[in-house]
Amino acid sequence: MSAIADVARLAGVAKATASRALSGRGYVSEETRRRVVEAAARIGYVASPNAASLVTGRTQSVGVIIPFISRWFFAEVLESLEQALLAQGYDMTLYNLPAVSDERERIFDFFLARKRFDGVISVGVELTDAEVDLLHRLGRPLVGIGGDIPGARTIAIDDVGAARLATEHLLSLGHTDIRHIGGDQADQMDFAVHTQRLTGFNRAMQAAGLPIDGCFTPCAFTIPGGYEAGLALFGDPRRRPTAVFAASDEIAIGLIIAARDLGIQVPSELSVIGIDGHPYAEMFRLTTIEQHPRNQARMAVESLLAALAPDADPAMLGLRRAPTNLVMRSSTSAPR
Repeated sequence: MSAIADVARLAGVAKATASRALSGRGYVSEETRRRVVEAAARIGYVASPNAASLVTGRTQSVGVIIPFISRWFFAEVLESLEQALLAQGYDMTLYNLPAVSDERERIFDFFLARKRFDGVISVGVELTDAEVDLLHRLGRPLVGIGGDIPGARTIAIDDVGAARLATEHLLSLGHTDIRHIGGDQADQMDFAVHTQRLTGFNRAMQAAGLPIDGCFTPCAFTIPGGYEAGLALFGDPRRRPTAVFAASDEIAIGLIIAARDLGIQVPSELSVIGIDGHPYAEMFRLTTIEQHPRNQARMAVESLLAALAPDADPAMLGLRRAPTNLVMRSSTSAPR
């Protein structure tokens, strides 16, 4: 089996120089690096990650915990996390974290505690104080995406502010008969996303002097969920609003399909706005508040690398807001 000494001999450099050239840690000239890399390729030398970790104290591996894999937001975050970590030379191990259960305890007590990771990224999971404390005691920097986790660096949009902006867009067009269709308050996502978006809607309506009683309809956070809620709400002309703020783009798309099936024109008879920036939003010409999950993933990787730096600033702990923006398309207009 080829060893680093063989690579060094073939390249005509010292073993320490060959090691620096292959690991990327420490300075070597580009010419020397090229000779070492070519020598390693010629004899089929592959550096041992375990041996490198003994020297550097790093595994170049990050643990990622996530509640869903197939849902759009989480899939976008995962793909971007993997790309950003690979670009920095890090591997990623994924754990699908369920709600409180024996399986969740095993993930923390065994996998995250005993396997060697340089850090952990939590996506859309509201960790308990005990879980955060365990990671801190193990010396594992923690970065969260989706909401505030005390004692950790976290990335999240302002759900209340985004919902308020979406509602204010409808109000600015002249709508006063507005409904919010969103997640069931009894079936919350972590970080109370459903409640936060309902709160933003209520605040905008109250600031405009409009009633909020009876203005909320719960549904599943899916296209079928929005479709079913739309058929029920729009099917009765006496209850039909002129505008709807949907708590997600998938709900909004379901509402638009339901309106079309009922012969209701969007936007001349019904305006619809969502939150997300889903790829289907462009296809349905949906006005939405884009939250850029890929950007949130890149911000999380930047925060984790900053936490791993020798001179990491403890003051960087806390919540960092990810930007959102209003994208106006043809699903909203002034009321007829």
